[in-house]
Amino acid sequence: MTRPDTAGPVARPVKAAVFGTGSWGTAFGMVLADAGCRVTLWGRRQEVADAINTDRTNPDYFPGTQLPESVRATTDPAEAAHDADFTVLAIPSQTLRGNLAEWAPKLAPGTVLVSLMKGIELGSAKRMSEVVQEVAEVPESRVAVVTGPNLAKEIVARMPAAAVVACRDEAVAQRLQAACHTPYFRPYTNTDVIGCELGGAVKNVIGLAVGIADGMGLGDNAKGSLITRGLAETTRLGLAMGADPLTFSGLAGLGDLVATCSSPLSRNHTFGFNLGKGMTLQETIAVTRQTAEGVKSCESVLDLARRHGVDMPITETVVGIVHEGKPPMVALKELMSRAAKPERR
Repeated sequence: MTRPDTAGPVARPVKAAVFGTGSWGTAFGMVLADAGCRVTLWGRRQEVADAINTDRTNPDYFPGTQLPESVRATTDPAEAAHDADFTVLAIPSQTLRGNLAEWAPKLAPGTVLVSLMKGIELGSAKRMSEVVQEVAEVPESRVAVVTGPNLAKEIVARMPAAAVVACRDEAVAQRLQAACHTPYFRPYTNTDVIGCELGGAVKNVIGLAVGIADGMGLGDNAKGSLITRGLAETTRLGLAMGADPLTFSGLAGLGDLVATCSSPLSRNHTFGFNLGKGMTLQETIAVTRQTAEGVKSCESVLDLARRHGVDMPITETVVGIVHEGKPPMVALKELMSRAAKPERR
């Protein structure tokens, strides 16, 4: 993929900086490269950057996967950000504010900031795009979100997947869509950033709930019920915040929710499964190598719901189990004994 160089008529490849060499950052960097972009990955560890540059592989996450030649890595944020058309943020959501404050002065003028993060900030209850706008001091037209059912291990195997590219400015969404469209990765555009971000954040919480239920051996009826009622919770919150309800029946809502709740590759489902089997929170954290966003975001999602007067009983149950030490069986009995009501309330 190329763009006209502002200094003359010669076209040059679209450049992308990806901040984060974890599983999804590495996978999306590969997608961008396969779509024709020049990609620079930023990571904190020199040995990982060296392995990517020398061996074309990320030894921590995908040791058997060869990255394209157009992907390189650095530990210097200014080097990564230089002249980037798209600056992709692929770090744990609760670390975004501090990291971006450090990186913001180094960002290329006019770069589009792309969030791959699926969380709600603790304390402020802000969506990731809101944090990006605030810290980087950029308008919403320069902030985009990529979300959907995108399990990183399948992406790096180049298995078919679809995603949503969301931005309030549809032209920007279309530019990003073109920059990450490959034969195996099919992005769709959407201007409902609120709905897309909520779908991604809340599905992690429901993924924990389904994982807990699976760990307890509660069966597929329970799983189907949690997925469906979890989607109802997400939609209620989205409507209260001005999202388009149709978003939640699409890839950013139902699609991402189903993948997270049904796949053993899902970090949140696996985390919940271990809790459901009887492991303590600390034991589960100890055996979990990657960030399960729902563990921290369940509190901020519940905070956000309360600020908008939205009832989210599954989210409240997850918070009780994960952060208040409530035994899963006790939490289950409380959830099931709630007063009966019509389905669409």
